[in-house]
Amino acid sequence: MTVSPVNQASKNDEWKLCVAPMIDVTDRHCRYFHRLLSPQARLYTEMITTGALQHGDIPRHLDFSGEEHPVALQLGGSDPSELAASAKMGAEWGYDEINLNCGCPSERVQKGSFGACLMAEPQLVADCLKAMQDSQPLPVTVKHRLGLDADQSYGFVRDFVGTLYDNGCRVFVVHARNAVLKGLSPRDNREIPPLRYHDAARIKKDFPDATIVVNGGLTTLAQCDELLPNFDGVMLGRAAWQNPEILAQLNNHWWGTHRLTEPELIEMLVTYADQQMHKDVPLRVLVRPLLGLFTGRAGARYWRRMLSDNKLLQTSSARVIEQAWQKVGQACEALSRSDDSPGQSLI
Repeated sequence: MTVSPVNQASKNDEWKLCVAPMIDVTDRHCRYFHRLLSPQARLYTEMITTGALQHGDIPRHLDFSGEEHPVALQLGGSDPSELAASAKMGAEWGYDEINLNCGCPSERVQKGSFGACLMAEPQLVADCLKAMQDSQPLPVTVKHRLGLDADQSYGFVRDFVGTLYDNGCRVFVVHARNAVLKGLSPRDNREIPPLRYHDAARIKKDFPDATIVVNGGLTTLAQCDELLPNFDGVMLGRAAWQNPEILAQLNNHWWGTHRLTEPELIEMLVTYADQQMHKDVPLRVLVRPLLGLFTGRAGARYWRRMLSDNKLLQTSSARVIEQAWQKVGQACEALSRSDDSPGQSLI
């Protein structure tokens, strides 16, 4: 079975459902899995620095599967010429969008003078944006925070967005929190600064013809439904990693498109894993994105245990995915017999 074509959504829905760029998470194997769950979602790479593309293994950083479209390349950097060269490379590689990271608060990223600290230099960001736009034909978008450190004035982000808007940027992904540049880890920065969806929504009111996507703290279908009238789209981060079923739920809820049955999904995952293993990709790398699939379901612990057992994975074929799924089914059947409740299908 082949995945349904992605371009079924209207152009207005291009950014309606997005999966956030997450370092050490949204590699090509994770994105392939997410695409099976949601034919419409816009997928993003991990942040890739300009230095990695200048001096690293380019195919390792940029290769992706054709099924992933639409897929965006997120870049990290602050030198306009380096970003222009990297954006051109992304366009030539076949990506659908180039995204500039102005939201990552980690100290390592700050030492490279990019990420969230760039919000303090909107004109530099505008110069980077212009260089990236001039180097290739794809839309250049920006992912950013609402502010820096303790400054919660709306005027800061309004002026930041305004500077980029005046230089041709029309798509903004807003993490609805401030970034605290010192004293908080990246994880704390995702949880401790308060969410300010109301200020993110003000950006859409002030720039009505821009595409504004809200990110931060979204974990349920109900939340996404509640926020969507104020924005053009939602971007899910850790929720898509910890409970990937939400992507299938949102896709079905908003577009009503056919969802894969569980047997179809498992068979496609096995086939993909087998193909990648023949390219010397370790099985543990391929199954890592799958660990949260049956969250909240009877037998989920068997699924996680089998697919995180390094010794088992070293000696198994891709069929271990199917075997782990069968354990989930057995647990659901046992639960159904014990309490007369029907088995639950999450996919």
